[in-house]
Amino acid sequence: MTHEVLIQYLYVLAAVLFILSLKGMSEVKTARWGNWAGSAGMLVAIIATLLAYHVERYDLLIGAVIVGAIIGVPIALKLPMTAVPQRTAMSHAFGSLAVALVGTAKYYQLYPDIDTFTMAVLASEMILGYLTFTGSCIAFAKLQELISGKPLIYPGRNFVSILVLGIAVVLGLALVVDPSQSVLLPFMIGFALLFGFLLVMGIGGADMPTVIAILNSYAGLSAAALGFVLNNKLLIVAGTLDGSSGFILAMLMCKAMNRSFINVLFGGVGAPVAKAGTGAGEARTVVAYSPEDVAAILDGARLVMIVPGYGMAAAQAQHAVKELEDVLEARGITVKYAIHPVAGRMPGHMNVLLAEAQVSYDKLLEMDEANLLFPECEVAIVVGANDITNPAARTKPDSPLYGMPILDVEKARTVVFIKRSLAAGFAGVENELFYLPHTMMVFGDAKKVVTEIVNALKK
Repeated sequence: MTHEVLIQYLYVLAAVLFILSLKGMSEVKTARWGNWAGSAGMLVAIIATLLAYHVERYDLLIGAVIVGAIIGVPIALKLPMTAVPQRTAMSHAFGSLAVALVGTAKYYQLYPDIDTFTMAVLASEMILGYLTFTGSCIAFAKLQELISGKPLIYPGRNFVSILVLGIAVVLGLALVVDPSQSVLLPFMIGFALLFGFLLVMGIGGADMPTVIAILNSYAGLSAAALGFVLNNKLLIVAGTLDGSSGFILAMLMCKAMNRSFINVLFGGVGAPVAKAGTGAGEARTVVAYSPEDVAAILDGARLVMIVPGYGMAAAQAQHAVKELEDVLEARGITVKYAIHPVAGRMPGHMNVLLAEAQVSYDKLLEMDEANLLFPECEVAIVVGANDITNPAARTKPDSPLYGMPILDVEKARTVVFIKRSLAAGFAGVENELFYLPHTMMVFGDAKKVVTEIVNALKK
């Protein structure tokens, strides 16, 4: 077997592993081996690439591997599951920046003798790569709560954003017409970076799961475009898989919210809204219940549905929730989990957290399946979820949530809502569920409250 043939076989093997990885990660029960397949595919791809190209400075290569390992290994071992969305956002940022920088270096390497096709591909991948970098950095800052999760709203913001992107595209086209105009390249890069910043700054925290999927798509498409320039078939395949899967996931999440792709990017959902009063100077109140009150209700239940949300992730309450499940099942009570597609801060966030707590996969019900069971539930326990349970999505046409499919929590006989306060969710909308007569509000840290419920049941 010749050297070239071996490299091609390794590239094919890596591509197959990437495809199997996506297949495995499409279901919760096979996600672990899907992750291993993707990791193995990347290792094979790196080995094949090292064999395919002549390396002049192994010291720099080894140094880069050591630096990457020093940064990456502690993150992989120590990073809490609640911080996975932030880590994912930064992975997109660094990946897209790497692609964009390679594209920039390739431009200067080929300058000024760049053919039209190569310049068009380079301009496209650089614009996508750089806007994904700044967009991912802003997504990280919002997820980490370094900046406000509310969208940045100002008059004409969408016009400004589109204008900035338009200028970047025009500069890219000018370079395609005449690649020797190298003075235009820094300006094209600058406007691409600015557009990524403006785009994600204008998107609220409620849409971060979809934003992460969209940025994943942009990073993949940028990598695929670079693959054409470098004549690297594996980069084309991997980038296309990454880009298409991210785009499909974003579309599915838009469907789950009953909103368009354009509305997510430019709708500004999550901006503060004026609260409609219930009467002149009248304020609604709720009754606060104790964990002991909840334990008394649970003691006579037959079916309990647990609805997890970002509050569960923030409080790291997944293990306490699993303990509650065990205590209830020991009493002969059936426990299921209702998972909304956009619960949490990234796609599949709740599934990942519950899997970490060793919750059985067959207890995780998707929204449509869970909604069929809510009328049979004696108790539905909402642990830190908000917008995904808000009946205003059905009843208030002026609400930004209106039309979004939600979990039918209010159809349960009793709703136990565990939350720190009556504050609105990421969409900035007051939850009507708080004020229903069969809702029991329990205020406090989710982990502490659930633990107290478990202790009360044990007594």
